This record gives sequence, C-alpha cells and structure tokens, in this order.
Amino acid sequence: MTLFTLLLVIIWERLFKMGQHWQLDHRLEVVFGRVKHFSLFRTLLMTALCMLVVYLCIRGLQGLFFNVPLLVFWIALGVLCIGAGPVRMHYHQYLKAAGHDDLHARDEMAGELTLIHGIPPECDEREYLKELQNGLLWINFRYYLAPLFWFVVGGVWGPVTLAGYAFLRAWQTWLARHHTPHQRLLSGIDAILHVLDWVPVRLVGVVYALIGHGEKALPAWFASLADRHTPQYQVLTQLAQYSLAREPHLDKVKTPKAAVSMAKKASLVVVVVVALLTIYGTLV
Repeated sequence: MTLFTLLLVIIWERLFKMGQHWQLDHRLEVVFGRVKHFSLFRTLLMTALCMLVVYLCIRGLQGLFFNVPLLVFWIALGVLCIGAGPVRMHYHQYLKAAGHDDLHARDEMAGELTLIHGIPPECDEREYLKELQNGLLWINFRYYLAPLFWFVVGGVWGPVTLAGYAFLRAWQTWLARHHTPHQRLLSGIDAILHVLDWVPVRLVGVVYALIGHGEKALPAWFASLADRHTPQYQVLTQLAQYSLAREPHLDKVKTPKAAVSMAKKASLVVVVVVALLTIYGTLV
C-alpha cells in the first residue's frame, strides 16, 4: 500500500497542490500560535502527541470496510505532508519578478525561498544566486525527499513517522518566520532535525553525486559519512553544487531554474529506486 499511496500523493501534489489548503504547515498554525514557551522537551512532547493521534487513527481504521477508509487516510495525510504548494507559488512569483527586473519583489520572494538558512547580507550577485539555488535544493529535500524517506522506512506505520517529521518541519518553519533565533535555539528543533536528516541527506547526496560530477562529489560524499557535525544543509547543497557546476550562476532566472531541474531529476531517481525496491520486496 505504501507504493500505491506514494504514487497517488505525488500525482495529486503535482496537479492540484498550489496553495495552503492542503499543507500541514498551514493547518498547524493555530496550534503553534498558542505556544509561548520554548524548550526541547516541549518540542518532543508536541511531536509525540501528533504521532500518537495519527497512530490512534490508523488503529481505529484498520479492518473497516476492507481498509478503504484507511487507504483514504494514508493518501490524505500524504498530501498534507509531502509537497510544497505555497513555496511553489513563491518560486513562480520570484521568476516573474526577476523577469520584470522588480528587485524588491525578487528579494522578497528569495527571502521566502531561503527562510530557514537565509542569504548572507551584502553578498555579490553570484553568491546571492548560489544561496537561492541552495534554498531551492533544500526545499525539495525537506518537502519531498525527506518525507518520502520517513514514509517508506516507517512501513505499515509510515504515516506515523511521516507525520512526526512533517510536524517538526512545520515547527521549524514557524519559528523561523515568527520568532527570534534565540527562541528557535531553545526549542531544540534544529538539533532534532540535524539527527533525523543525517541518513536521508546521505542517501539523496549520493544521487546528486552520481548524476553530476562524480569525480568531485563522490570523495566529498564518502567524507560526509564520518561527519557528524557539519549542518545537513551544507552537506546536501555542497554535493548538489558539484552537479550544478556547469550550469549558469549569473542569470537571475536560469540559475534557480537549473537548481529546480536538478532537484526534479534527483526526485525522479529516488522515486524510481523506491518503486523498484518495493516491487522487488513484494515479489520476493
């Protein structure tokens, strides 16, 4: 059921998910808005409660009407957790603003696309566009590839692990947008996601290494296997940048498009690999 659900979720996301309506981040804003104190314990507690609710829903739906309601629940949760509808809108707005040389609107949309890690102040145009590429690559990882990883490795409880990861992602985004760096630090969210992203970043990183300049990327990927301290954002984007070395870095429209194109290739490879492994496991 995992593969079937995953394919339906991806099709739905690509065809219909363009706004906030089907986005878990948007649905959790009411909950996050009530949190006034920040700590690692509170973050873990909220995540555990979210996962518990999903677990109880799965247990309650198992066996009902030939598991059709359970399948619908899997698909609905997958649509909520996988995909970046509002971010895709920001990306298209960025391209429109850049194409019309509207610097204010371009910078505003670039700020949305690099919300988590930001763009260094007073950087030149080349560095600006490179950081924008990195932000787009990270969005693809956080909203597509990492959720896909936790959905698959969770097996029959895939929705539980998927919901937990999506909740943490939404919480980090909320903190980055509405609170101070100190409050975000107190929440412990970055440390938690650093641990959870370690394995999926290496798996996605090897895909970037293989579809790009392997002679440069593979040594960096092997070195990352023993690296527990470098931020996962830096590990992933460094490997992806090897694959983007021959793409334009000075065009305000072509540069982000190159990153999105590369991210789509990596996503396609990951989905095909997951599908083949799932089919193989079913047959064997």
